[in-house]
Amino acid sequence: MIVAAAVCPHPPLLLRELTGAQDVAAPLREACHGALAELTGAAPDRVVVVGGAGATAEHTDAPVPVHAHGGHGDRTAPQEALPLSLGVARRLLDESGCTLPVELRSVAHDAREAEIAALAGGIAGRRERVGLLVMGDGSARRSAKAPGHLDERAFAFDDTVHRALSEGDTGALAGLDPDLATELMVAGRAAWQVMAAAVDLEGVAVRAGVRYSDDPFGVQYLVGVWTCGS
Repeated sequence: MIVAAAVCPHPPLLLRELTGAQDVAAPLREACHGALAELTGAAPDRVVVVGGAGATAEHTDAPVPVHAHGGHGDRTAPQEALPLSLGVARRLLDESGCTLPVELRSVAHDAREAEIAALAGGIAGRRERVGLLVMGDGSARRSAKAPGHLDERAFAFDDTVHRALSEGDTGALAGLDPDLATELMVAGRAAWQVMAAAVDLEGVAVRAGVRYSDDPFGVQYLVGVWTCGS
């Protein structure tokens, strides 16, 4: 059973060695660590991580893709490193001192209903207590200097996600338009929908809240926690 879920974004700047002398992502990293503390505070037996990537797959521990995003150190072929979303999750868990077993699953950015349902079905309904860590960014088109430049539709889309995460509204997350999400460069759509589908399958009440919401680089970053059950 899913006992709690934490939602975190995965910008490369959460990898401290990429930020330079000034840690510009410190407040966001602190919020992520706080969400993970709440997640592990629910006493899960295992943490299942779901993050967007090029394809849906299960991953074993592999190098975090620091070099691919401008960091120093040994080069790692892309196929031998974790996808960025899972690499950031792995780093956050390590920094938080998590010693629980960790299961790493990617979901394709363009995944549709059947693929999302299949992944959710493999997470929900387990006998063990599951802590679900969901990695995903909002729109990257919230300012003229954003990676995708400005698209006014980004604000309404991100507001819908913010409200859904604040209220534990699985239906609102399930209803996100995948084509619009692609146009708005939303990296978290499929992962959020896996969480929503898995929680719906469990049929439990959710106590929800958002711990961080900001777009410092023209990309929407949300950190939230859902506690599941009575």
